[in-house]
Parts: sequence; structure tokens; C-alpha cells
Amino acid sequence: MDKACDNQPESRSTTAADDDTGSPRRQFFKTAAVAASVIGTAGAIHGKYASAPVIGEARAQAAPAGAAAPAAAPPAAPAGASSDKWWPSRWGADDEAGASNHITPQKVLESAQWIKDGKIYRIGRVYETGMPAFGARVFSLRIPGSPTGGPFGTNKLVYNDEYVSTEIGQIGTQFDGLGHIGIQQGKDGDKNDMRFYNGVTMQEMDSAYGLKKLGIERIQPIFTRAHLIDVEPLKAGGWDVGEEITMAHVNDALARQNMKAEDVKVGDAVFFNTGWGKLWKKSNDRFNSGEPGIGMEVARRLIERQITVTGADTWATEVVPNPDKNVAFIVHAELLAKNGILNHENLAFDELIADKKYQFVYVFSPMPIKGGTGSAGGPIAMT
Repeated sequence: MDKACDNQPESRSTTAADDDTGSPRRQFFKTAAVAASVIGTAGAIHGKYASAPVIGEARAQAAPAGAAAPAAAPPAAPAGASSDKWWPSRWGADDEAGASNHITPQKVLESAQWIKDGKIYRIGRVYETGMPAFGARVFSLRIPGSPTGGPFGTNKLVYNDEYVSTEIGQIGTQFDGLGHIGIQQGKDGDKNDMRFYNGVTMQEMDSAYGLKKLGIERIQPIFTRAHLIDVEPLKAGGWDVGEEITMAHVNDALARQNMKAEDVKVGDAVFFNTGWGKLWKKSNDRFNSGEPGIGMEVARRLIERQITVTGADTWATEVVPNPDKNVAFIVHAELLAKNGILNHENLAFDELIADKKYQFVYVFSPMPIKGGTGSAGGPIAMT
């Protein structure tokens, strides 16, 4: 945090409109892919430092057909981006758990002292058809049969099952694992130089049946102190697409909440409420068109503080589009790939804010899906 103070094409919702190939978010995906050369493999970011134009004024800015190829010289590194080689990690060359390593028995015991009134808050969204979804992702649930089986035995037992079709780690309230985001360092498409956390390459992870390395099952359960920074009140008219949360905003919010930057300790969680989540299922097109969020200035402070996880009431946590139109999801790359700091998206803080609970214990155990890129689930806050 401040030393002086020491969710591409617009995506669409998972409704019957999913079949509409002209939907805004699908168009966003298409145009961003053309202009940005963004690849979809495990969410890797294509191009050095994620160089790619993304949404401008809630739209993807695609390069004109037949446009001349860019100059061969590599682009300059964006302000605040770390060096080309970020591995090995502080936890060793073989580590696959990233910042979840901060959750030691001592950290758990220290965090438990923050539980005073025994209240539990759900801070995740309900998973359902009609919720906003990124790109072409879908969520579909069916109950096979009615009931699915039975009756059995003299007691005539019947039962129901469900069948869910979705990108289970990247839908709704979603927790990004370390195999989700990487950076193409060399020639486009070279999996040996497509690097993820701890320098792991796409070639090392590559499998159609789950990532061979950096699967979500490698992340340890998280029980840690959390700090909620509510920046929503700082904008009388509400935050807009592409507006960056700066350290000035963070410090203003902390002052309003009678909190200090020094409160954030190694291994803590830091979350941001922008008010953007109020659009959830009410204006999915606008929700998906971009978002306010943190940029590299705040990301650097989070890295300096060595937090475990960040997140927000938005679908990417970071500002989209980035004020630097040449980069795409650079905060994702800096936090996840380069520093192993985890990211929890599409959270809901309304009840905590109503009770003025800005500091709490954050609890989440990712679904141990072997080889998964992320996790759905029900995070909670305890006060």
C-alpha cells in the first residue's frame, strides 16, 4: 500500500441469448483476438507484457483489415511492469502453491483473533443461468429425470442428481489459479516460451485432460485476515468503465473507514468494492463491457505487502480497459504469473458494508480439481 501512508469483446450473460453470435461480448472477444493476438490456452496472455489493445469506451478496438504489420522492434515494457524473468519464486523453483504458502498455522491463529462476534457472511454469488459470463463461457444446469432415480427399497427412496456444463473454474464468483494466466515471452505460439508462475511453460503443463502443473489443487486452503477497501462512495455518480483505482483513492477510502495502510500484513487479503457489482443480472451488457478497477500503481503496493489474495465485486479486479491501451490484463499477469498472488472475482460485499465490517477473516478452499485453472465455490467472511 502507499508508502507515505505506510472481469476483449464484451461478454454476455448465460441466457438463451448465448446462441446469438452477434452478442456484444462475443464481438469483443473476436475483435480483441484480431487486434491483440490474445490466445485462449489456459488464459495465457499473448505478446510481451500482454501487449494488446482492449476495450475502449466499452468497445474492442480492432485493427483495420489489411493493416500493416507492426514494427519488428519489441514494445517497451509498461510502466511498473517487472523484469522479463520472474522465476524462481520466493518459495523455491518447484513451488506450485504461490502466495497460499503464507497460510501457515501461525497465520491461521493470528487471523482467528479477528473473529469477535461469530457472524458469517456469504461473499460469493449464486451460480445460475442468466448471470454475466466472460466471452463465450456458459453455465447450464439440468436435473436428469424427475426424479433422477428410484424408488428403491421398501422405503421407496428416490433421489435427484444434477448435470452442470460450464467452465467450472472461470464462471460466476471465480478464484483464479496459477495455471490461468501466462505471458508469451518469445515467438507467438511457442509453448516453450509461454511462461506462467515460477517460470513453468505451457509445454510443461500442456494436456487436454487438465494442467500437468499449476493445477488449482496445488493451492492451499486460505484462512486469513482481510481488508475491504470500499471506493464506491468516492464517486458521487458511480465509477465507470476504464476508471482506475489509484493509491489516492485507496488512501481516501481507508481514511473514511478509519483504517491504515499499515494494517495490511504479510499473507493478508485485500479486496475492493466499486459498486460495479450492482449491475449483476440487472445490466449484464454494461457489467461485461469493461469495469473500474486497480492498475499497476495499486498492484505494486499489494506486491510489496506480500498479500495472499486480492479481489473485487468486478469480473477482473483490474481496470478494463487499461488506461494504457497497449496492454491487456497486465495486473493479472503481474500478480498471478509473476508473484503468485491469487485473485478472487465477482465477489459481493453488500452485507459487510451495511454492517460496516471492513476487516474480517476471509475463508476459501478452492475445489481440488486436478489440473483446473481456477475454482468456483462459496467464499465466506467471518467477523
